[in-house]
Amino acid sequence: MILDSFRIPGKNALVTGSRRGLGAGMALGLAEAGANVVVHGLRGDGLDEVGAAVRAAGVKAVPAHADVSDPRACADLIELTVRELGSIDILVNNAGIIRRAPAAEYAVKDWAEAIETDLTAVFRLAQRAGRHMLRQGGGKIVNVASRLSFQGGILVPAYAAAKGAVAQLTKALANEWAAKGVNVNAIAPGYMETDNTAALRADAVRNRQILERIPADRWGTPRHLAGAVVFLASAASDYLHGHVLAVDGGWLAR
Repeated sequence: MILDSFRIPGKNALVTGSRRGLGAGMALGLAEAGANVVVHGLRGDGLDEVGAAVRAAGVKAVPAHADVSDPRACADLIELTVRELGSIDILVNNAGIIRRAPAAEYAVKDWAEAIETDLTAVFRLAQRAGRHMLRQGGGKIVNVASRLSFQGGILVPAYAAAKGAVAQLTKALANEWAAKGVNVNAIAPGYMETDNTAALRADAVRNRQILERIPADRWGTPRHLAGAVVFLASAASDYLHGHVLAVDGGWLAR
């Protein structure tokens, strides 16, 4: 039955940046589909709550806090997943940061930090996980891109540059690994209800302008990414490679 291809019982996943927001929504979606999940955050707070929700779905949850801008931490997260769960079958590269400032005044330090976390860490984690997946004959990597993988944005030059590169990195890895059983795809969320967008939603003018541009006429929620990540992490997407799936309420279609 077709629904069986969306189930991932016994698969082992690492979801970076999953102690809250979009990452937590995706971690829970994977758990509900049957995967064991390493729940990760920069800090430890929030990991217990998400871990409890994952376990409530009847699967294992492993907490991990680490700074993915540290090369050693990226290697350690992959090895932790393999050691605690037995393998890494699914990697969701979600952890990220945003630094806002006009381009003419953008600090080099902010640029470097954003590129390190939003792009270089994505490559490091994918590379490490990919090695395991290639040896075991398959796996699923889901990178979190952005609507700014397609558009330039305002006041976020480093974030836009990184997310544009994440989309291209997704295609580059897919070209190398597709024939070897490893699927590499990406999700590009639109405007979502998270801590990062709280100020926008609180601004009556900006909130109205954004909603007028979204055909669905509402902000997305972390839960809206659950179906997309389960699809990309399951056998249902076995013939999908190098795709950037926009989950944006129709924003890019407008």
